[in-house]
Amino acid sequence: MAEKEKLGVLCSGRGTDLQSIIDAIGRGEVEAEIAVVLADKPEAFALERARKAGIKAVCVNRKQYEGREPFEEALIKELEEAGVTLVVLAGFMRILTPLFVRHFAGRIMNIHPALLPSFPGAHAHRDVLAYGVKVSGCTVHFVDEGTDSGPIIMQAAVPVLPGDTEETLGARVLEQEHIIYPKCVQLYCEGRLKVEGRHVHIIEGEKA
Repeated sequence: MAEKEKLGVLCSGRGTDLQSIIDAIGRGEVEAEIAVVLADKPEAFALERARKAGIKAVCVNRKQYEGREPFEEALIKELEEAGVTLVVLAGFMRILTPLFVRHFAGRIMNIHPALLPSFPGAHAHRDVLAYGVKVSGCTVHFVDEGTDSGPIIMQAAVPVLPGDTEETLGARVLEQEHIIYPKCVQLYCEGRLKVEGRHVHIIEGEKA
């Protein structure tokens, strides 16, 4: 029997996407192990979620490092020591440099709360509402050296309703995030994601 993928989950805040993956693993829907959860700020509630689930939780405090590369080197060290095979960004509010992305090339997944390539960046819900679009959603993608620009794995759409605020729209999008992110992690674990340029093909059936 093949060894399970070991996930390293990077968070900055509440960790609800992390929780959705923890829960999916508990239900047997994701055949992986979370080897470590890393947060870039000590108050991130994601650390508490990890500890409650018996998962190693480490704060790599961005403020304690001079510059991005020393910070990322510390992240890489923690991930490598934990034997991580797939890096999962779950509300990690830092743009990763080529140093990190190249180290884990093809093995970093992110979820973004909009339908990429529209509305990249840190304020997706605000930008969606300001632009007046009628549909938003979320996107799971592989991470490349750009900002929210990597090959798209899966998307889910939600309506933008009259009177929506960032909070109400965000809650609707988050429900979909919690559905599609664990699915994408499981597809990776099954070896069913094939990347060709900008296209991610989902291979039908069992493991490739």
